[in-house]
Parts: sequence; structure tokens; C-alpha cells
Amino acid sequence: MDNIYGEKLVLVTGADGFIGSHLVDMLLQRGYRVRALAQYNSFNNLGWLEGNNHRALEVVCGDVRDQSFCREIVKGCDIVFHLAALIAIPYSYVAPESYVDTNIKGTLNMCLAARDEGVDRIVVTSTSEVYGTAVTVPIPETHPRQPQSPYSATKIGADAIAKSFFNAFDLPVVIARPFNTYGPRQSARAIIPAIISQIAAGQRSIKVGDLSPTRDFNFVSDTCRGFIALAGTPGIEGREINIATGTEVSMKQTLETIARLMDADVEYVVDQQRLRPSKSEVFRLCGDNSLITSLTQWQPEVSLEEGLKITINWFTDKANLAKYKTDRYNI
Repeated sequence: MDNIYGEKLVLVTGADGFIGSHLVDMLLQRGYRVRALAQYNSFNNLGWLEGNNHRALEVVCGDVRDQSFCREIVKGCDIVFHLAALIAIPYSYVAPESYVDTNIKGTLNMCLAARDEGVDRIVVTSTSEVYGTAVTVPIPETHPRQPQSPYSATKIGADAIAKSFFNAFDLPVVIARPFNTYGPRQSARAIIPAIISQIAAGQRSIKVGDLSPTRDFNFVSDTCRGFIALAGTPGIEGREINIATGTEVSMKQTLETIARLMDADVEYVVDQQRLRPSKSEVFRLCGDNSLITSLTQWQPEVSLEEGLKITINWFTDKANLAKYKTDRYNI
């Protein structure tokens, strides 16, 4: 997609994280000016933005839980990609209130700021977890919402806040709902980097959770292209739109494919702390992508095998692997 916004300024919240940092890279490559929000911390650590000194990049540190701060960072921006969120499902069992504050109140603050500053488009990031275990496959945007974890409940709430601002205030919002994104820089809590990083560290007994659920895996560049397509397509304000491949693969199949690609003779061991409560596990996810492919020119481009090869190459780089604690599971 061409850069139809020219020199206009784009804000990315959650830019220091996995998907956000890749989105920043893609926007810069396409000629956008980017203001990137990294979560404030006393270590002055910019997450995955560390070392990115692109001349068109402005990095600011702060927190979407602060309403006045959100208004300040939105000033002068034409497009907002709101990705900032707490996303770790296991930690949402431990600290659900923090998820309400960040995911729901943070989205409210960003919508207020976008409304008051008159942005051209705000893309709010949802998640396939709002659907819970599939009732119908592939999962359309009209599928029932099933809050099977505190995390998913707060994302359902955040989506509702965003949709209400479209209905009540004509906020030009689009809700992007990516299915399971993977690739370089992803947290090792997720199944693909968990497997790859353990094998790369020389472990033979790979600790995993339940291997029976299926997921619709999107390579991170496809997810980012989906965000940009939804930001630049006119007439889709107020819509909730899946970013999905329309295919599914089990966790067990995923492990076996990674082991084959890494030529690793491994066994898997179920780690109890990686298991979700039984009613909270989402057993099947496979997204219907007919809406996004009909409204935009987006199509998934990277096959699972190709994406896994790229991800494996990144994680097996010693400098990258050193950033992960493969002997420790962090919820």
C-alpha cells in the first residue's frame, strides 16, 4: 500500500513491544513520520525500540493510563495506532485490576484524546481472544464474545468503548482484531518462541502447556500490513475487522514443525504452570478473513513454514537469544 498520508504524523502506542516495534519499522520504511510511545520506566529502557535512531522517529515515554498525557501525545497526529495493552493471559489471573486500568481505561483515554484532537483515523487493537473457543469456524466478526480470561474480558470492554465513541461522537475508529501473531521479538510466554528458544538453548525436554488447542497464526509482517491497510481504507469507520489467515494448526503440530525445521530430537513435557484453568482455555481459533480481503487489498503473504524459518533464524542468533531467560517461565 502506498503512503497516502505523505508527511502526516502517525502515533503508535505500545511501540516498544513485539507487534508495535515491527509496525514502527514498517511505517518508517514506507516514509511515515512516527511518534512512538514506550511505557515509562526508571531504567530508561525503550524495549524493542532500543537502537532505532531513524530520523523520522520520535520516541516518547509515558503511560496510557494518564488521560492528560494521552492528549499531549496525540496533538498534531493524523493517524493513531493504539496497541498499548497488558496482554499476558496468565498474569491477568493474578492482577486483573491492572488489566482494567490499562486495557479499558487506557483505550478510553486514547479515544477521548483522538476525539478531542480531531484525528483522521484511530485503529484500536483487539484480539481473537475476545471470541473464546470457536462456536463456528471460521470465526466471523459477528461471532459471540466469550470472556474466558480477565484479559479477554478487558479487551471486550476496550472494543466496546471504542465502538461507543464511533456511535456517540463519530470518532473515526476502526477495531483491528488480529489472530495469533508470531515472529521475531515475541515474548517467550507465547508457544512459538517458547519452543524455539528452548531448543536454541540446547534443551531436549521442551516445557509446554496444553498442546491440543488450535490457533490461526499470522506472521508479524502480515499483521502490520493489516493495520496499515485498515488505517488507509476510507469508509470503514466503526467496523470490527479480523486480521487472520483462515487456517488453523494445533500446538502439537506447531511443536513438531519447529523441531523438524531446527533438526532437533526433542520431547515435550507438560509444565503445570503453563496450563490455563480448564474453563479459561481457548481450544479453537480460526479466523474468517473475508471482510478484510473484501474491504482492502490485504491478503496474508507469509506461510507458516516460511514465517517459522524467519523466526527460528532470529532466535538462534546468539545476541537475540541472550535477551531471553529460557530456563525460567515468566507469566
